[in-house]
Amino acid sequence: MRSRKREQLLGLLLGTSFYLLDKLRDRLPDSVEIKDRAWETYKTASDRLGHAANILRGREESRIFGKVGALLIGMGVGVGIGLLVAPASGGETRADLAGKVSDFGDKVREATGKKPQSATGT
Repeated sequence: MRSRKREQLLGLLLGTSFYLLDKLRDRLPDSVEIKDRAWETYKTASDRLGHAANILRGREESRIFGKVGALLIGMGVGVGIGLLVAPASGGETRADLAGKVSDFGDKVREATGKKPQSATGT
């Protein structure tokens, strides 16, 4: 008697599961679309990993130097425009800029432990 109740319960559970899965399948996109998206994602990840591995092995050049160069050019253009539209006079701006460069140089020398070089005159 118990096995019959178990069979009925199991049949009811399996039937309900199949019904719910069938309804869920109707809501999902076409299986071909899912396969295509999965393949594209795999391909992108594989390409990125291969590119990174080639850079680490030295087989391919990194684009970091180009990005750093663009950053430095952008900073130079920004400083130039800033000097042109500065509210202070040219002499004040140059003196202020020279002081800041000198302070930065002193900080670098302190960090590296080097003594400043004295100018040998001409």
